[in-house]
Amino acid sequence: MEYNKLVRDNIPELIAGRGKKCIYHIADDREYNLKLREKLVEEAQEFLENPSEEEFADVLEVLDAIKGYMRLSGHKMGMKAYLNGRFEKRIILEKVLENE
Repeated sequence: MEYNKLVRDNIPELIAGRGKKCIYHIADDREYNLKLREKLVEEAQEFLENPSEEEFADVLEVLDAIKGYMRLSGHKMGMKAYLNGRFEKRIILEKVLENE
């Protein structure tokens, strides 16, 4: 079976532990960036289909990897939350009206 997708670090060893062989390679920066984005979409879709703690953990793991790859600082992200707020008040924006 062919996959061509980013997998967790221990997957090759887990496959070998089941007595199977796998072929894999280490992504360069360009491919890693692309595969992280693809993985985020994949894991988000799985979470939407099955909103469970396990699927949520997968989404967070991918986001953490993207944060590390992009060298995002917690300070900048915290500033955005400070300035714009979070999503805790459950506000649904319906319209923005033009000034008359």
